Amino acid sequence: MTSTTPTPPGRPRAFDIDEALDRAVLVFWSKGFEGASLDDLTEAMGISRPSLYRAFGNKEDLFYKALERYTEGLTAYFAQALTEPTSRAVATAVLHGTVEAATVPGLPAGCLGVLGALATGDESRPVRDALIAWREEGIAHLTRRFQQAMDAGDLPPSTDPHLLALYLRTVANGIAVQAASGSSRPELLQVANLALGSWPKL
Repeated sequence: MTSTTPTPPGRPRAFDIDEALDRAVLVFWSKGFEGASLDDLTEAMGISRPSLYRAFGNKEDLFYKALERYTEGLTAYFAQALTEPTSRAVATAVLHGTVEAATVPGLPAGCLGVLGALATGDESRPVRDALIAWREEGIAHLTRRFQQAMDAGDLPPSTDPHLLALYLRTVANGIAVQAASGSSRPELLQVANLALGSWPKL
């Protein structure tokens, strides 16, 4: 645990910021924003409250940093999926990646971005809005990718790229919720493949 006195310039911190942030991700992931108390966070991160405030800001600021780290880590499969050569390959990578990320042994089940603020009060509305924006950004990326697929002749001309993106994201979100409810990886992979069976064909 670090001292509560300011760290002199040039002196290294007494804790690893990346490691502390990784631990905060796990707390928010398992408990949600409101369910994660400052005591939960400081205990998991191994730091004092003053150290948390100095390094990360308040609890809300810490949550945003944790969400960013989560996005760059376990959900990095999403950005990679967008580079797949066909729309079906994109969808496969998204759904299979969701299943894998939501069912990693030893980590909380589900998705931080989906479950993090599903049940919050008015005082946590900024966090809820941030997570809504996070999910909508994913839909926007998929919409653009599926529009490209249409332009390339990879999807039927009658396809609605936004509706297809919303469908894929809805299935992925449902997989995350089911993972948090105890569904197994093999079961969820079957669900993903069932959804892929209805993918638009030329």
